Amino acid sequence: MAERTEKLLLLDTASLYFRAYFGVPDSVKAPDGTPVNAVRGLLDMIATLVTAHRPTRLVMCWDDDWRPQFRVDAIPSYKAHRVAAEVPGTTGAEEIPDTLAPQVPIIAEVLALLGIARVGVPGYEADDVIGTLVAREVAKPDPAVVEVVTGDRDLFQLVDDTVPVRVLYTVRGIRDLMTVDQAVLKEKYGVPSGPAYADMAVLRGDPSDGLPGVPGIGEKTAAQLIHRYGSLAGILAARDAGDPGLTATQKKRLVESADYLTVAPAVVRVAPDAPVGDLDDRLPNVVADADGLVALAQRWGLSSSVKRVVDALALG
Repeated sequence: MAERTEKLLLLDTASLYFRAYFGVPDSVKAPDGTPVNAVRGLLDMIATLVTAHRPTRLVMCWDDDWRPQFRVDAIPSYKAHRVAAEVPGTTGAEEIPDTLAPQVPIIAEVLALLGIARVGVPGYEADDVIGTLVAREVAKPDPAVVEVVTGDRDLFQLVDDTVPVRVLYTVRGIRDLMTVDQAVLKEKYGVPSGPAYADMAVLRGDPSDGLPGVPGIGEKTAAQLIHRYGSLAGILAARDAGDPGLTATQKKRLVESADYLTVAPAVVRVAPDAPVGDLDDRLPNVVADADGLVALAQRWGLSSSVKRVVDALALG
């Protein structure tokens, strides 16, 4: 098979700008003293990624809602410990460093001036935008190679060698990304596929997201059960049938966690059908608003980083 010439790069934007914020010194400031370390770091990341991976299409995926109501309704503890202030009638505001919050609108503005697609959907997380764009691409008769750049292991569930869909995991840094494919899932987690990773994540739980999991069933045991029964559905069928392959303790814990296991898959699995509108995701080789971009770069002291992105785009 000929090598695919189309490549779609999907960036988990918040994951990257948080990484930039903590990775670039807060002494990096605009002429007026406003910290712009996250903006500069993210722009440098974009330049590095475009230069190294040469995508033909690029989307910055955005958290319009970091704690969607449908997930909170299913599991009220979902991300509850990250809520800075509960607001009646909402899922609450995310706790975010004071010097990062003002930089987020600057990031949105510079992306618009560059002409790089940025997409969020009310009521959904960036993970859901990514999941939806992956599902759309996979459904095409001739899909592009898809690479997802993130620091969030939840997106390992999208890995699919047949397309391929790969996750470029930022655990070692943006210049030394860990490429996660099905072989890596098998080697590191003992599961054969992206969907199997999601099933394992349901069983294991994730304290960082407020997901309790099944007590006593950690990552290794979850992977063994998936290997034996094929999927979470297979494990639950074995539980209900009294399969002797489950120990008495495992069966007891699975029974006691029945309510959680009913709702958790819809929380853990990214949405494949969020209402993402049509978008032009072609990588621009000419910026959308050159004059506006120059003015922004001068105002915020970002000229060198903006130039790196513009130069990287021009190479395409």
